[in-house]
Amino acid sequence: MSFFIFVYMEIKYSFIIPVYNRPDEIEELLVSMTTLQFTKSFEIVIIEDGSTLSSEHVIAKFSDRLNISYYKKENSGPGDSRNYGMQKAKGNYFLILDSDCILPENYLSEADKSLSENYVDCFGGPDAAHESFSDIQKAINYVMTSFYTTGGIRGGKQQVDKFQPRSFNMGLSRKAFVTTGGFGKIHPGEDPDLTIRLWKKGYKTKLISEAFVYHKRRISWSKFHTQVQKFGKCRPILNHWHPETKKITYWFPTLFVAGVIFTAVTLLLSHYLFVALMGVYVFLIFVDSTIKNKSFKIGALSVFALFIQFFGYGLGFLESTIKVGVLKQKPQEAFPYLFFK
Repeated sequence: MSFFIFVYMEIKYSFIIPVYNRPDEIEELLVSMTTLQFTKSFEIVIIEDGSTLSSEHVIAKFSDRLNISYYKKENSGPGDSRNYGMQKAKGNYFLILDSDCILPENYLSEADKSLSENYVDCFGGPDAAHESFSDIQKAINYVMTSFYTTGGIRGGKQQVDKFQPRSFNMGLSRKAFVTTGGFGKIHPGEDPDLTIRLWKKGYKTKLISEAFVYHKRRISWSKFHTQVQKFGKCRPILNHWHPETKKITYWFPTLFVAGVIFTAVTLLLSHYLFVALMGVYVFLIFVDSTIKNKSFKIGALSVFALFIQFFGYGLGFLESTIKVGVLKQKPQEAFPYLFFK
């Protein structure tokens, strides 16, 4: 116990936040950080990643309330910008956030409490939808976090022992950062890649379910499709780099797409069993989302988001599996837009 008390006493936190053309978002995040219920000091490191729409004037408004360091650099992607921020930071434990997040008042106190009781060099927290979010944002948040759609990998308690933190809400010690070199050049996918490399170095990760953020997801249906399609394309690349992490569950969205097509064919042939099974699953999503969001509209939008998510991810996963896994193309050549130089 004395070891953990020592670690607790020595932790000095630095928030690391890359921002790209989002001054309104960073203002919302900083406002929420002024209300954090935490007695010890912390610093905030903001990295302007080659933005053409600067956040400098917004950040200046908080200079008398928050300990902020602000850096500008050429655009090199969120992973490299986080690395840049961690190199500049003064703390020994980094709290990495996306600029489209809002923090609840107890975020830092809950993270600090968990680390003092059971220290790890890397943790992740879940995301939630704030009551102020739009109906589309709430529907997308549901399908990205629900056990019935993603298995709870972004915050499911059953994943505590081998949780893969996501960089919208992630903690990383300076020691772990130095050992691994931080995030790689792939995006998205840089966060699970870092987690796997941490595991290979012997570091442990965990979920701190109480240290959640409100993840705004600046998104439309088309942007959501593009995002999940990129997620799908990245996973076979990560499987190629780290073959020991392959799981059959990564195929589920692709199998869902095949199931939808097969269901349509059987419907044309007047066979209704698979139509009924698909209907039960879709109805489950509708009911669960409706109950959790207390809205029939959001329940219906969640069904629409489900199909976008599974078709985007599933087809992206299949394309990448064929190109990288079957045709043996180099990931950087097959999908150059997934990599920053």
